[in-house]
This record gives sequence, structure tokens and C-alpha cells, in this order.
Amino acid sequence: MKYNELTIKKHKSARRVGRGIAAGQGKTAGRGTKGQKARAGWSLRAGFAGGQNPLMQQLPKLPGFKSYRYKTVNVFTDQLQALKENTIDSEVLTRAGLISNPYLRIKLLNRGQFSKKIVVKLPAASAAAIATIETAGGTFEKVERTARTVKLKGESK
Repeated sequence: MKYNELTIKKHKSARRVGRGIAAGQGKTAGRGTKGQKARAGWSLRAGFAGGQNPLMQQLPKLPGFKSYRYKTVNVFTDQLQALKENTIDSEVLTRAGLISNPYLRIKLLNRGQFSKKIVVKLPAASAAAIATIETAGGTFEKVERTARTVKLKGESK
């Protein structure tokens, strides 16, 4: 008989336990003596800790949830009055320090006096803000939110 000529079964058959002392796995059949795990039909539910308070019940519960949705940043018409630009978009607002970065959701809201003739290119504005800009002689253009550029792995700056 040669090693390469052996015929081997794909799966080893399960050992028949609890069939007498001489069988090798008789009497307790490898389950130890008594106790919960020795009984037939034994199974633990997920998180069971044997009488101790389970971990998920020990931890404090916190209210709410974490939202990964972009927050909308409000910009007001009286803030635009102070800017020196004729065309206002997310890049201009970022440079002016009114918003933290140009990739946020931005909405223009009406507040205070406005008398400047400008072109506003933002993702959203209230009807009152649009009316205020148009009465001052300016225009409002709805544009898509500036998307972040995705840098692929291995790409250089």
C-alpha cells in the first residue's frame, strides 16, 4: 500500500458516543459529570451569562442615535450684504468664514435689510430670501451641493 494510492473519505463520520465503557466515549460521553451542559437538548441563548447579569444589560443605555446625515447650514441675506463678491456660491461663503467647508448643505434664509445686486448660486433658499434678492435686482440659481472628490488608493496628491 502506497500513500498516494490511499482512498480517503471526504468527511470523517461522526463518532458514536455513549455506547458502553469499552467504546472509549461511554458513560458520560465526554460531557463531564452533571450540570447544565451535560443534559440533552442543552443550548444557551445569545448573551446568557449563567445567572450573572449579561453584558448588554450591564452597559448604560444612551438616548437617541447617531445620524450621519449632512446637517444643513443656514446663511442669511444680511450676511451676504457684507460680502464684496458679485457671485456668491459655497466657495465664497467658505472663504468669508460663514460656513466651515464648501461640501455642506447650505440654505439661504431671509433676515434683515438687503439691497445688493448679486448672483447667488446655492443648493437651497427660502421663498422669502429669493424674493428679497430679486427685488434688489439680483438672481438666484439653484445648484447641486458641491461633492467631495474621492481619492483612490495609490493616487498621489
